[in-house]
Amino acid sequence: MSKRAYNFNAGPAALPLEVLERAQAEFVDFRNTGMSIMEMSHRGKVYEEVHNEAESRLLSLLGGGKGYKVLFLQGGASTQFAMVPMNLLPKGKVASYVHTGSWADKAIKEAKLIGETQIVASSEANKFMSIPDLSGIQLSDKTAYLHVTSNETIEGTQYQVFPDTGDIPLIADMSSDILSRQLDLNQFGLIYAGAQKNLGPSGVTVVIAREDLISESPKDIPTMLRYSTHQSNNSLYNTPPAFSIYMVNEVLKWIEEQGSLAGMEKINREKAQLIYDTIDNSGGFYRGPVETGSRSIMNVTFRLTSEELEKQFIKESEQEGFIGLKGHRSVGGLRASIYNAVPYENCKALTDFMTHFQKSNG
Repeated sequence: MSKRAYNFNAGPAALPLEVLERAQAEFVDFRNTGMSIMEMSHRGKVYEEVHNEAESRLLSLLGGGKGYKVLFLQGGASTQFAMVPMNLLPKGKVASYVHTGSWADKAIKEAKLIGETQIVASSEANKFMSIPDLSGIQLSDKTAYLHVTSNETIEGTQYQVFPDTGDIPLIADMSSDILSRQLDLNQFGLIYAGAQKNLGPSGVTVVIAREDLISESPKDIPTMLRYSTHQSNNSLYNTPPAFSIYMVNEVLKWIEEQGSLAGMEKINREKAQLIYDTIDNSGGFYRGPVETGSRSIMNVTFRLTSEELEKQFIKESEQEGFIGLKGHRSVGGLRASIYNAVPYENCKALTDFMTHFQKSNG
């Protein structure tokens, strides 16, 4: 096999090599059926076993999830931006949002199309370079839910702790950090995530929700946009993205092999620390713009002293086999996305390159 790229793409992102190799071995003939899983009926026993296994494995990784249901949907987190308020924001209630950057902004804009929406905290004043302190947040009785974006992929910020919202459901877009660290599922009413960063390939969106929240969707919204449709049909109301769900199941097995969420968190923190230390110890050659207490362990953003130097960094890094280190076009700079499947060795190779680049250009 040719050498694997150092893949730091923001999404679709790196998948574990072991998972890709297992999928390759099973691709043409799945479990001696004479068919690929991509060719078989989603109503058949073989596929349904995989589907149910992925659901129970996900809940088990999150601590069992009694009273919670996993839904496998389509349309990405972007569709969830609308589905959440359509299902959970009744007339007379207010949807509360914390504005932490690009992805929170998209969620807020969609909610405003559906019903009354308010921003209860924001870090816009410092260009979203921190997560607002929500320890003393007061929500009115009219609040339908509080929505947070657990990790801002573009800015490189991440919640270190989640707010206690009492009886008000806490809803989180966890597209870019789901299963990257330990989590108390019982804090949340609903979590959603596009799969293409930490869970599998693009094409499936995972929703994990309290059953009581999603069992009675409004009857005046389209059938496919009701959580209750998917809950009562075990996400098999229409043809699911079967191959993506199969891949999610394989990634979940791999996470278990890494020591589940505790093991995954340990590795992820070590990877992030390695890169942040290189930035912080560079004497100002590299600069991390995010406030230290809000730094993401999934998306490490950094700048150099000039845009010319950043362009040179990207060009030289690509020549060395590094992929995806250019920052998002809306903010510029550099970004290393180091999701679960990015090995420690790749992060070490990156910091070696950064040190070498500084010596040549510092």
